[in-house]
Amino acid sequence: MNLLLTTILIAIILCTVLVTVSFWLPIMTPDHEKLSPYECGFDPIGSARLPFSLRFFLVAILFLLFDLEIALLLPLPWGDQLPTPSMTFAWAAGVLLLLTLGLAYEWAQGGLEWAE
Repeated sequence: MNLLLTTILIAIILCTVLVTVSFWLPIMTPDHEKLSPYECGFDPIGSARLPFSLRFFLVAILFLLFDLEIALLLPLPWGDQLPTPSMTFAWAAGVLLLLTLGLAYEWAQGGLEWAE
């Protein structure tokens, strides 16, 4: 019981200190970098109803696709402990082959070119 009370007390003190520091620490005067356009190309001060770049959207979707691929393949090293490890590695190789063919297709079609 004493350990639980100590842990809760430390957590409360730590949270209080971090919240207090986060209110005192930031500088409230924005500089040129904070007022510059974001990396997606939108002006943060202008109108929010500007046309959206379809090329940026497609590159973002491709990034998410390949990021998800890495997340799905992370448990693969533990696949050799399954009852049929060869089947697991065959499915993983199939997924990698499909994604590699998709990447080659996107590259050949020019979908990865940022500037025309």
